[in-house]
Amino acid sequence: MKINLKSRRDLELMRAAGRVVYRALTRAKELAHPGMTTLELDRIVYDTYTSAGGQGLFLWYPTYAPGKGFPGNTCISVNDEIVHGIPGGRVLRDGDLVSVDCGIRLGGYCGDSAITIAIGKISPDQQRLCDVTQEALALAIREIRPGRRWSDVATKMQAYVESNGMSCVREFVGHGIGTRMHEDPKVPNFVSDEFRKRGDFYLQPGMTLAVEPMVILGSPDVVVLDDGWTVVTKDSTPAAHYEHTIAVTATGSDVLTDGR
Repeated sequence: MKINLKSRRDLELMRAAGRVVYRALTRAKELAHPGMTTLELDRIVYDTYTSAGGQGLFLWYPTYAPGKGFPGNTCISVNDEIVHGIPGGRVLRDGDLVSVDCGIRLGGYCGDSAITIAIGKISPDQQRLCDVTQEALALAIREIRPGRRWSDVATKMQAYVESNGMSCVREFVGHGIGTRMHEDPKVPNFVSDEFRKRGDFYLQPGMTLAVEPMVILGSPDVVVLDDGWTVVTKDSTPAAHYEHTIAVTATGSDVLTDGR
């Protein structure tokens, strides 16, 4: 595991990228409405970050060869879709939950963030799902500090989610981030024996992590659809996804994608 620690200059360049991501996701939340397609929502995000000089990180990932890899500028996942939903002709309806994940590079540095948007009036269970997922991310931000093992933070995230009767997704995790979208280390929202033995790490000033709890209202089991990308809940219950790019500081944490 090779972890790249960032300088103060690096962090400010990442914050600049994070501001653009924040602006794009805020625009998506403002304009998402029933009757819109997920492709139209994708275009709103794309137009927002490209107008600011940002370059998307998702289209044709991981090869970046046209026609190969992920075929969208953003990942847009609806209801029981957890992550990696492909934008297209699906029409958003009142009561939908829509997760929008956006990653860009600006000035050579990356920013990555995700939100879940309520379309119209959602159910109390859907709202509770969003609240719990957001709080799991907020908990991680509060708990990050130098010298702490990530497993200690992830244990608290998992315990909070499960105490609310929900499940953490285990097949997909957060990641380090910097000049590349995916850097070491892997950053899970749960703890396993395998992670404790081979993946655990101590938080250090200068680390930059994309922390992204993915929470399911029901069972933790997931299925990848035939498109090879879209991940859905096996029991068809809804899921939520929130993410921030976060720097570890000398005293705690600094969120780089909150628009500051």
